[in-house]
Amino acid sequence: MTLICAVLAFLPIAAVDYLLDGYVRTHEERVLQQTADGIAGQIRAAADGAVESLQHIIADSPSLCTPTFISNVHREIASRLTLKQVLVENADGVQYCDAFGRTVSYSPLSESLPISGQPDRLQVVRMEGMEMPALRLARPYGDSRIVSGFVPLLALPREALVQGMPPMAMARVSLTNGAAILTVGAAEAFDRRSSSADFVSAQTFAGTLPLRVEVATPFAMARARYADLDFSLTVVACLMSAVLLVLALYYVRRTGVPAFDLERAIARGEIKPFYQPVINLRTGELLGCEVLCRWEKRNGKMVPPGAFIEYAEATGLAIPMTLSLMEQVKADLGQLAREMPNLKISINLFDGHFQDGAIVEDVQAIFGGSPIAFTQLVFEITERRPLGNSMQTHAVISGLHALGARLALDDTGTGHSNLAYLATLGVDIIKIDRVFVDMIKPGVAQVPVLDGLIAMSRDLGTEIVAEGVETEDQALYLRARGVYQAQGFLFAPALKASAFKELAQALNAVAPARAQRAASSIRAA
Repeated sequence: MTLICAVLAFLPIAAVDYLLDGYVRTHEERVLQQTADGIAGQIRAAADGAVESLQHIIADSPSLCTPTFISNVHREIASRLTLKQVLVENADGVQYCDAFGRTVSYSPLSESLPISGQPDRLQVVRMEGMEMPALRLARPYGDSRIVSGFVPLLALPREALVQGMPPMAMARVSLTNGAAILTVGAAEAFDRRSSSADFVSAQTFAGTLPLRVEVATPFAMARARYADLDFSLTVVACLMSAVLLVLALYYVRRTGVPAFDLERAIARGEIKPFYQPVINLRTGELLGCEVLCRWEKRNGKMVPPGAFIEYAEATGLAIPMTLSLMEQVKADLGQLAREMPNLKISINLFDGHFQDGAIVEDVQAIFGGSPIAFTQLVFEITERRPLGNSMQTHAVISGLHALGARLALDDTGTGHSNLAYLATLGVDIIKIDRVFVDMIKPGVAQVPVLDGLIAMSRDLGTEIVAEGVETEDQALYLRARGVYQAQGFLFAPALKASAFKELAQALNAVAPARAQRAASSIRAA
């Protein structure tokens, strides 16, 4: 005990470097995140401006390449400093006209990529006479014409970006598939790093564009700027040692080993995924599942999620717990997802996942190249705790959308959301909480609150999933109001992987037979 107390007494001195390293890393990451967000914001603003200009030009021009069309092009170029050229061509690259009456020379640096939620496509190109790579925003016109706007990737020249960065720092703009577009600074050292701890880095996504911005600086260079703070903390730590010795002795005498060891349970793989089916109320087909977690101890005792989920969120253990669940989902449902390409797998995320962009990389690392496609993934965020309207939250949502995954809002109607908040988040699916489904009683003709939620979801253009469906009356009421996706005990509770796969394969076998009978009936009629 004396030895333990002596060690604890010197803990502040030993912890100075650790704490200061953590502070430096956190502070520098915040600064770098602001830099990355600023670069991404410039790219997004330039691209959005070009798209808006193309909309105005096409809307105000009866036809292409007429004097009116050219006049409208000149007007938009004059009003937007970032728009450098507008070109009309066909799918084979034959040019018809441009803003300045000359042949536009450009070479592609990437393939043409879609922009989420827009008819325009984005391509990174190299334009003659322009040092900075350019973004080509192309919009189809009719069956054979393409109207393109060209904007530089960044308004600042490369030299200005380098001068504004700390020594040995680097910034990189790349496609979401990893292909680099623009790199400035000392990127070689960053690419050769032996571990992520060698550098402080931050990344973000340029809205709905398939572009990622990453900035980094060597940790040693950042740490050297805090030498004065290091000395001051060391002095304070020495003064605290005597006080801590008394507190350490008291702690050793009065503190026992905690019984609730969730961290160890995650490491042992005791947190296991269970799968609750989502059913089509019209056809009875299996549409997908929601991944729910259970704590299955080695002695066979099952701990319900209500006993540890809030603890996991409060301690930050929800993040490694989610990663463990995703790895198990990949192993459990990989083959089934390959056999059923329309199967949707919903995974819950927590507040902590939206504090940085790591969850996007984790999803890409776990499911990239696996039988489970990104388009089969749905990530649920709860409405009980609003995420806020931060740039980081939207960067994570945009990153998941850029991979092809979809976002669902869980517990809808139980939190603080309004229509504007939900529209800003950009969710694809609304999940109606069971508290509203429970309002459907036998003989009830209308449930105004539930009907309002359904109408709100339709106004947002989102899909609807009803949770907690337990009676046939509830299923019929929902189906009559156009809600065709549901989960609940009426169909099945949360199942282990083996039971869920058996159910999925059984329903998957029944669905083609049902469709064949329906087709035969139609032909007979």
